[in-house]
Amino acid sequence: MFTTKPELGASVTKLVEGVGDAKAPVPATFASKSPRPSAGKMVPSIIGEDLTITGNVTSKGEIQVDGEIQGDIHCNSLLLGDKSQVRGEVVAEEIVVRGRLVGSIKGLRITLQAPSHVEGDIYHQSLAIEPGAYFEGKSRRSDNPLAEMKTPGTNGSASSGSHSAERSPSVSSPSLLPPVAAE
Repeated sequence: MFTTKPELGASVTKLVEGVGDAKAPVPATFASKSPRPSAGKMVPSIIGEDLTITGNVTSKGEIQVDGEIQGDIHCNSLLLGDKSQVRGEVVAEEIVVRGRLVGSIKGLRITLQAPSHVEGDIYHQSLAIEPGAYFEGKSRRSDNPLAEMKTPGTNGSASSGSHSAERSPSVSSPSLLPPVAAE
């Protein structure tokens, strides 16, 4: 009638119905959880506090940074934790910054939360800056900041492409003129 609790280090097994013809003991962890995440929700890649990466980081999913990255980050979704430190360009659809970032940010939805410290330009579709967040740089709204980044001929800079479009046709820049051969 009464059962005893398992000891602290003892493994627990659970009978699962519908697995094969006989009821076989299956560890409780497998019975309660799916062995892999669903296609809609991926598990984030986590860069821990004790990890320093020198070089660029690229992912098709979500990245959570609690450590230090000296390089660019390109991903779908990015969370920079309280103790994170990033030096480089950040490009993602959704970006939440709580740590320190020195470099430009390009994203659709960007949030700078209270302990964040950002030094660099932000190119965004939507930007939220909470009280207590530090931001030094310029902010430029765009309908699609990620597409501007990928346009050829801008040398990876959205600002150089937008400045040339704003110039009047009568103004010419010496850097755009063909070189003159000396005789």
